[in-house]
Amino acid sequence: MAGIGRSSGGILLMACFALVAPGMDACAKLIGDALAVGQVVATRFSIQFALLFPLAAAFGWLHRPRSNEIWLHMARGALILIATAFFFVALRYMPIADAISIFFVEPFILALLGGIILGERVGPRRYAACAAGFLGAMMVIQPSFREVGATALLPLVTAFSFALYMILTRRMARRMHPVSMQVYTGLAACVLVFPLLFLFDGSGIHALDPSWPGRREIWLLAGIGLIATLSHLCIGFALSLAPASLLAPIQYLEIAGATVLGYAIFSDLPDLPTFAGILLIVGSGLFVFFRERHLERRIPPPP
Repeated sequence: MAGIGRSSGGILLMACFALVAPGMDACAKLIGDALAVGQVVATRFSIQFALLFPLAAAFGWLHRPRSNEIWLHMARGALILIATAFFFVALRYMPIADAISIFFVEPFILALLGGIILGERVGPRRYAACAAGFLGAMMVIQPSFREVGATALLPLVTAFSFALYMILTRRMARRMHPVSMQVYTGLAACVLVFPLLFLFDGSGIHALDPSWPGRREIWLLAGIGLIATLSHLCIGFALSLAPASLLAPIQYLEIAGATVLGYAIFSDLPDLPTFAGILLIVGSGLFVFFRERHLERRIPPPP
């Protein structure tokens, strides 16, 4: 990235993440009910660990976690496991663009939790932007709720879990390499989900009862694991090259990528109320991010 500058390189990598990541969701939606969602999630994190562990070891990015860090890794693994599983279930019944748009209330949840948990200052303008973003989410949820019922609320669970995951990530990112964090996240998720699959094997509980995948499902599972790993590498290195406040608005390209992919594969297009809700979410989110950048510039550098 030396030839194009650090910030430009970070923006390019974030754009790659936003445009590539919906491919993972499309693969999960194509699998549908053919496999247990726990099995799909387990494969996704197994591939992440298998690909990133040798990479991190070869470049010396791994470190031996302390005992208190192990529990933080397990907590991050549990949160991202819940977020991914609930989102994959939602994708079985909802258009990709709708589910991702609802998920994008996560920055607002993160801002509110940052004020409650981390003591970060949240001013009235950001509260108003959060309220507008949640209103946009309700506009997207309402038609989906009529069609699929409470399943339309699952992306909100994903958003809340991911916001907590990001708060833990903020605490840990200062002490370890981002790839190392992804390695331990994948390992922790595997440690948590594989015993569940073993216990529920043959139980008939579809979400956790594994079955042998066919050739089509094997290719789709491989696609989920590879795309997830590649996209999270992109976002990890993007954040090492440019500040999060600069990169965050780029992530809204993910909605555009999901809309194009959803139409190309599933012939799904947002209706007018859903599209209006998406615009309200995006506009509110951009206000929050640009407001944060403005406040960061006003803070004088330390002496």
